[in-house]
Amino acid sequence: QMPGTARHDREMAIQAKRNLSKTTDPVERLRLQCLARGSAGIKGLGRVFRIMDDDNSRTLDFKEFVKGLNDYAVMIDKEEAQEIFRIFDKDGSGTIDFDEFLVTLRPPMSNARKEIIMQAFRKLDKTGDGVITIEDLRGVYNAKHHPKYQNGDWTEDQVFRAFLDNFDSPYDKDGKVTTEEFMNYYAGVSASIDTDVYFIIMMKNAWKL
Repeated sequence: QMPGTARHDREMAIQAKRNLSKTTDPVERLRLQCLARGSAGIKGLGRVFRIMDDDNSRTLDFKEFVKGLNDYAVMIDKEEAQEIFRIFDKDGSGTIDFDEFLVTLRPPMSNARKEIIMQAFRKLDKTGDGVITIEDLRGVYNAKHHPKYQNGDWTEDQVFRAFLDNFDSPYDKDGKVTTEEFMNYYAGVSASIDTDVYFIIMMKNAWKL
């Protein structure tokens, strides 16, 4: 487990649940319901939408949208769902683009935070191809300190794989982490950290940047 990740995840989920009772903004409510499931909550919803998108159009109509929310067990009434759908259906076409939807749903981050996240990504992406894999990690992440490696439960590759799974899409773990997945993960963590300064210090310490 990466330093601090699990703890931040827990804090964030607790904070999201707390804020849910206070906010009336429908998009914010949906965002908080996802984040209440942890950093990967927004990506999990994206995964549900992807499964529903039978014709691979990468768009959803209102019926699919509501069904996706229900499948993901988001508590929402029809009026609120309609309001959210209208916000995302910017051109009034009756469908929403779900990549755009997920980016909008992601907690907003300052450029300073995005920059430090990208620094960490570039450090991990040893081969520089825009995807972090087990091969990349061999050069930057030392598995030998991991307790499960030390007691012989896991091989080095299993340690790397577990590490990558933290950042990978929750239902779609392929052992590859894209820039977007890494960014989505840290957008979740970032939501629980109030100041840029603290977030940047945390990232620098965690990744020795």
